Amino acid sequence: MRAYLINLICNFVNKKKKPVTGESAAQFEAIGTGSPDGELQKDSVSPDTTERLNSKAEVHHQHTDELLALVSTLPGLPGVYRYFDKDEQLLYVGKAINLKKRVSSYFTRSHDGTRIGHMVSKIVRLETTVVRSEAEALLLENNLIKTLKPRYNILFRDDKSYPYLKLTRASVVDEKSAPDVLGHPSPKLIPRMVYYRGAVDKNHDYFGPYPSVWAVREAIELLQKIFRLRTCEDTVFRNRTRPCLMYQIKRCSGPCVGKISVDDYQQNVSHAGKLLHGEMQGVMTSLESRMMEHSSRLEFEQAAELRNQLSALSKVLHQQSVDTVDDRDVDILAVVLQGGRACVNLAMVRGGRHLGDRPYFPSHVEEATTVEILEAFVAQHYLEIPPPPTLITNQAVDKELLRILSEQTGIRIVAVHQPREQRKTWLEMALQNANLQLTRLLAEEGSQQERTRALVESIDLALEDLESFRIECFDISHTSGEATQASCVVFHHHKMQPSEYRRYNIEGITGGDDYAAMKQVLTRRYSKLAELVRSGEAKFPDLVLIDGGKGQVSMAKEVFESLDLDLSRIVGVEKGEGRKVGLEELVFADGRDKIYLGKDSAALMLVAQIRDEAHRFAITGMRAKRAKVRIGASKIEDIPGVGPKKRAKLLQRFGGVRGVADASAQDLMSVDGISAELAQAIYLALR
Repeated sequence: MRAYLINLICNFVNKKKKPVTGESAAQFEAIGTGSPDGELQKDSVSPDTTERLNSKAEVHHQHTDELLALVSTLPGLPGVYRYFDKDEQLLYVGKAINLKKRVSSYFTRSHDGTRIGHMVSKIVRLETTVVRSEAEALLLENNLIKTLKPRYNILFRDDKSYPYLKLTRASVVDEKSAPDVLGHPSPKLIPRMVYYRGAVDKNHDYFGPYPSVWAVREAIELLQKIFRLRTCEDTVFRNRTRPCLMYQIKRCSGPCVGKISVDDYQQNVSHAGKLLHGEMQGVMTSLESRMMEHSSRLEFEQAAELRNQLSALSKVLHQQSVDTVDDRDVDILAVVLQGGRACVNLAMVRGGRHLGDRPYFPSHVEEATTVEILEAFVAQHYLEIPPPPTLITNQAVDKELLRILSEQTGIRIVAVHQPREQRKTWLEMALQNANLQLTRLLAEEGSQQERTRALVESIDLALEDLESFRIECFDISHTSGEATQASCVVFHHHKMQPSEYRRYNIEGITGGDDYAAMKQVLTRRYSKLAELVRSGEAKFPDLVLIDGGKGQVSMAKEVFESLDLDLSRIVGVEKGEGRKVGLEELVFADGRDKIYLGKDSAALMLVAQIRDEAHRFAITGMRAKRAKVRIGASKIEDIPGVGPKKRAKLLQRFGGVRGVADASAQDLMSVDGISAELAQAIYLALR
């Protein structure tokens, strides 16, 4: 079913749908409640009516009387409904102005041969939530879609929060903001601009959102060239005694050491804000006026500075001719659909400047149209991201949806789907980028599918569904036995699944014993899963990759034999001669001869991709753990009586912080310079 289907039809299908009246209503009532005779008097209604009523009867007979009774008692109020299957899996979330009419339409119509019909046939239970308005229903619906990820809704992946350009505000003058002994101003009086990602507040000015970090950095560089605003931290600003490099290369006006007055700097900040809001002509007029004032007072140095700002601003506007338009804040949305996949390309214009674009690839778009995908994006995206007042789209957007969003966000939103002039150029650019991004995605997915198929064929796996092929890969990482960690990465649906990755801290083994580490992680990973697999509650991975040769595979074999698991699923990736990339061989635990796939094999490319990802994930975890452990070295030095020299001797004698912590007071006394009292103090401090 199409995600956000309800948003398209709830406002006009219910209005157009005519109620069943008269004789047809009586016949339908008999079917819905399971009348005793159970048959229709065919001579009393037309053939078309009979066919329609029989179709409704078939739909009703697919569901229990309890479910249909619940549908009949729903209120005619706005709300959100949720459908569940027999396994209590959420199928679909939708909203309605009238719950009774909307939900009833699923059970009183035939949807044979469609994805909707497939979904309706699985419904065994429904839940509803009544809200006060359609706007609240829209908000609740999309929150549930994002958090619960129903199977039959179009889903847009939650991306990281958008970046902003943050311009701090000067604080109120008080004792803390007074100049220092050298006469330098307080950083509280000198706003700074900075890249920012996160929740916005009312204490500072935020410009954006921007589609990428690159776009924010470009805006900051532009403002540095024209207005020379500072970007340094307050601690750096407070401790400067001479101008920094940014002042030397004319990217900062040097307010930290009094190279510009506070009032002049504040004017530059004001102009920067106006420029980001798109008030370019007003900024240029103000700069020209100030330049002439300084010139008339024979203040030629100040006039020259303003002349340089005007020159830089004119050059920027000339270089970016695409920005010299009347539109200030606009989003351009282009949707393309091809090969069962869709791309929504979002391009942003802020302050009259085109900032670039970002592609989105929704899931569950089978049988969906571009209009439905577009409206699903608008509904899900702009409930969290502040929308601009104008949307330029390649498809018409339902006006009722825009009205609800306007009511919810407090911003009057207008959508234009047949733009002219510059807007048309923007939309054509967005469409071209959407097609390019979707073509690239389809090519990548096709390549991954070919690699998956090649691997399955190379190792003779019997699979019914290549789409569900699942690989789990394990690797061990440590530094000379310190901070040992194991990683497990997952490949599923032809791509890596980072949300399913796991790390395991390996303890209770001899440092550097990779075999024991592999045995421990596999036991911990599959001991519980084996029980769930035998009871039918879980599915075992189709392939378990081990980064290692015969030794590692033998450890995996022991674990699988103890858990009564299929040995044919274990495959080791053994490095080739000279550990050269492309010469790896596959080692099997079930007695098969190891095989060499070939340097240019698609199957080997996939194995290498998964193995390298497991290695990367293990190393990053190990380094983080090692750094955390080594922080303890400073704790030794913090102990009274232990300086750098004694600390070095302790670490050298016991091989690291962990060794010192495990040593007894008597062992600590054996180190040169460690007395009995100091040894006791160290022993207690590290515990």
